Amino acid sequence: MGQGISALGDWMVTVALLALVLRLSGSSTAVGGILVLRLVPAAVAGPLAARAAQRWDRRRTMLAMDLVRAGIVAAIPFVYALWWVYLWAFMLEVGGLVFLPARDSSIPDLAGEDEDQRALANGLILGSSYGTIPLGAGAFAAISALSPGRGFLGADHPFALVFWVDAVSFLLSFMYIRRLTMLAPRADHRPEEAGEEPAHRHGFFAAFRIPLVRTVLPPTVTISLGIGTLFSLGIKFVQVVLKAASAEFAVLVALFGVGAGIGLVALRLFTGGTPELTTVQIGVAVQGATVALMSLAPNVELAFVGALFFGASTAWTLTSAMSLLQESLSGEQRVLAFTAFHVLIRVGLALAALGSGVAADLLKAVHFPLVGKLPSVRVVLAASGLLVFFSSGFIRRESGGIAET
Repeated sequence: MGQGISALGDWMVTVALLALVLRLSGSSTAVGGILVLRLVPAAVAGPLAARAAQRWDRRRTMLAMDLVRAGIVAAIPFVYALWWVYLWAFMLEVGGLVFLPARDSSIPDLAGEDEDQRALANGLILGSSYGTIPLGAGAFAAISALSPGRGFLGADHPFALVFWVDAVSFLLSFMYIRRLTMLAPRADHRPEEAGEEPAHRHGFFAAFRIPLVRTVLPPTVTISLGIGTLFSLGIKFVQVVLKAASAEFAVLVALFGVGAGIGLVALRLFTGGTPELTTVQIGVAVQGATVALMSLAPNVELAFVGALFFGASTAWTLTSAMSLLQESLSGEQRVLAFTAFHVLIRVGLALAALGSGVAADLLKAVHFPLVGKLPSVRVVLAASGLLVFFSSGFIRRESGGIAET
């Protein structure tokens, strides 16, 4: 409940930040700067997040980050300037990077030993994170229309009420997390295996010394490339290439959330709640094929079908990867693994969103035999999808141990 409310506020404020930066600058490049802020904190704060999650009580870490982030978003409306927005958007992302590893590494303790319950818990967390995207966009439209803007509590800001409602969502998350009683300091800590150095001696980068992490994270990053590309080019693809309206783009985004729910149900039905590495491989392949085929869609209706498959395959893959990490790792290794998981997803999203946007702007329409002339947006989407699809072939299982890529 806490994460669902908080995620709804997060997506609402994500839209608000993009709209605010566009108002302040009138520049699409400046709007792209908000996406860069999802890359820089990941690189800067990743080691901090790993160290904090290792050494701090996880419950207190989550509570502290909810309060900090509530204060950050509440402060944004009080200065109507681009530099101020960038500063607090950056700090908001840093707070999230400290919060998320503590949350995800706590799920096995809260869900217990039952693998079905653990898989369901992962699905609910992922659903709360990404299934609230369409709800957040709708909440932004509704609340911004009610925002009094000038003179409200001394703030001169068009989206003041949006940010303050998000601050309340963090406080509600705080109230729910405060009720948890199963997360004692380092509750899942266990002595290191004989001859194994403690993970904290190496910090954040120790995550990449864990074989399972080196196996699971590359396909996770690949999935995030597909997400970043489709979200970056989606609105132009719908409005310019398919000649549809903004409302139909909103429907496309909503169908991502519907597809994610379908993917979570399918994962439980077909894997019995115990995903294997092959499950991750299937999800990567389906997502890549979906993006490539969507790029050739002649109308928005077929794009809607693709959105369902895209949401389903993405949720299937990310939930499978989370389950593998949780079931196979414990103690500091699990915390480090989830720190790397969230950092690399953000890096992949930011790089894909910026890279695909630049590529679509620079690339001219391309003429292909049989297919004919394709706009640059279709070409970039197709290339991204094919890259994701073929990357699934590099996920393999070695004899006698955990697979590596």
